[in-house]
Amino acid sequence: MSDNFSLVIKNGSCYIEGKLTKVDLGLSGNKIKKIGKIELNSSKVFDATDKTVLPGIIDTQVHFREPGSTDAEDLESGSRAAVLGGVTSLFEMPNTNPPTSNLVEFEKKLQLAKDRMHSNYAFYFGATPENIEQLSQLKNLKGCCGIKLFAGSSTGNLLVDKEADIEKVISNSDRIVSIHSEDEEILKVRKKFIKKGDVHSHPIWRDVESAMSSTRRVVKIAERYNKKIHVLHVTTKEEVDFLAMHKKKCNF
Repeated sequence: MSDNFSLVIKNGSCYIEGKLTKVDLGLSGNKIKKIGKIELNSSKVFDATDKTVLPGIIDTQVHFREPGSTDAEDLESGSRAAVLGGVTSLFEMPNTNPPTSNLVEFEKKLQLAKDRMHSNYAFYFGATPENIEQLSQLKNLKGCCGIKLFAGSSTGNLLVDKEADIEKVISNSDRIVSIHSEDEEILKVRKKFIKKGDVHSHPIWRDVESAMSSTRRVVKIAERYNKKIHVLHVTTKEEVDFLAMHKKKCNF
């Protein structure tokens, strides 16, 4: 007697042990229960002939700009585009208007997302120098994937650039802290290198040392308190090598 599945994906190709292999997938609920030849039964069938079947992607940094700038993107349209691109789970950032940096705004965002998003989702809680107390109370907050700290200025008005405040955020947080790691003072000094309309000036302005200076600082603090951090936007070999040297001492 054939197994009963809620969905059978027929005739697709999957990467199995390094090879692209034509197989069927049998799903029960949200779980894959069988990979191999499946005889058709009363299950719902999707014909994946000439298609490659891949696991859903988890994108841990998206900016959907709701609330405040929904002319650019919102939670519904952003999650719909994500799913169409193969992203089935996402973590959305807090630099909206107003920012998602207190429990009231966090709950509002959860309500905005309810029955409107097409993917799995969670939201970052934005760190500020003024909300340290709340950052220590997020461990069981439903829908919270972590804390976002902007050590260097970016879009929005969330900025924690003083070392004393960065230390307070990391040491008091009970969730992993994801960090936009750039040294704000260096960025201010090097702003003169920005050439309007010339994207090639961007890495000259935001140079290697602006990243390394901040990353050395946040790693030192995380190691001191044995806290989990995630350094975002790592684009230089220097940062990769530095983080690799310190991964045994700190919970990256």
